Amino acid sequence: MTAGKVGGGAVPALVVTPEAHHGVALYARQVAADIARLVGADPSIGVDGLDGPTPPARAHLHFTDRLWGSSPEAAAERIAELARRTAVTVTLHDLPQPSDGPRNLARRAACYARVVAASEAVVVNSRHEAALLEEHSGGSRTPVGVIPLPVLSRGVDPRPRPEPDGSVAIVGFFYPGKGHAEMVDAVAELGRGVTAPDLGRPVTVGMLGRASAGHERELEELVASARDRGVPFELSGWLDDEALRERCRRASVPVAAHRHVSASGSLATWIAAGRRPLVPATRYSREMDALRPGTLTLVDPDRGWADAIGRALEDPASTWLDEAAVTRPHLADTATSYLRWFDDPERFDSTEPFDSTEQPGDAQQLDDAQRFTGARSLAGLSR
Repeated sequence: MTAGKVGGGAVPALVVTPEAHHGVALYARQVAADIARLVGADPSIGVDGLDGPTPPARAHLHFTDRLWGSSPEAAAERIAELARRTAVTVTLHDLPQPSDGPRNLARRAACYARVVAASEAVVVNSRHEAALLEEHSGGSRTPVGVIPLPVLSRGVDPRPRPEPDGSVAIVGFFYPGKGHAEMVDAVAELGRGVTAPDLGRPVTVGMLGRASAGHERELEELVASARDRGVPFELSGWLDDEALRERCRRASVPVAAHRHVSASGSLATWIAAGRRPLVPATRYSREMDALRPGTLTLVDPDRGWADAIGRALEDPASTWLDEAAVTRPHLADTATSYLRWFDDPERFDSTEPFDSTEQPGDAQQLDDAQRFTGARSLAGLSR
């Protein structure tokens, strides 16, 4: 780990990567852009800026092993190499957990432990992730902060609700374990008349996204299996932001069914569209339910999904946010939290819920940014 205290108020260079559709890369760019808006200067830098002859004194990057190397070992080595050139802080994503399987868990846990050890400080996106880090990659004295993923919204969408399309929908990439198979099972059960209301048309499983790389064959097999069971399965393919938002608004039942998720962009996508998704009751979802009251409907997955989906179909209003729902933190809140964390990364946790009536505008966010950065320059950008 590079010597020297992280902090002192300067904003480090914020590392961004060019992957167009990778959620972690996109999030890094969004946070960097909003920090630039708040402080009035652009601190973003490409990876080549870290490899060059004059790397910045300090840099912050977003890490998941699949983004930084062809294997967990290669990804860890890449970050360790960068940390030998500059003082690095890191936001960790996709934390290792038992659902990775015994072999992959061991490799990924070792990878993340090495990244943490090489870093001046790290951030995770939930207290649940902080617990996972301690459980599987713990032992380092590196400070660990918690900054939740934002909802890209300014509150409840005021537009009239569209006619529902009859789908039980899941947002994002397909991969085994994300809940698509469970939704096929539930819709098949509904089709046998267990709890299905009379919609006048078949209930479908809607996948708002495409297959994750390497899982195309598994998706084809699931679609074929659904067809054989009489369950319509609709694939949207990749959707741009506006098209995705509209499809989220038209879905009859919004679902985020992954049991092993540790920080979910899918939840934020549903909430930003004004929806209240069904989610399995887990350590992470209970944390998010406390952070954003009124935005989730928790489901006991061991009791099956069919009853919960049937209730949602019979009561469409239950799948929409009402005026009391707390959608914050938003992106500006997250950017401000990062500025606070850069200033002092010791024991930082921004997971306290916001008051539903508290909606500060840009002026308040800018005041917060100036309070934590002061008149000091973006000193992390050069040695």
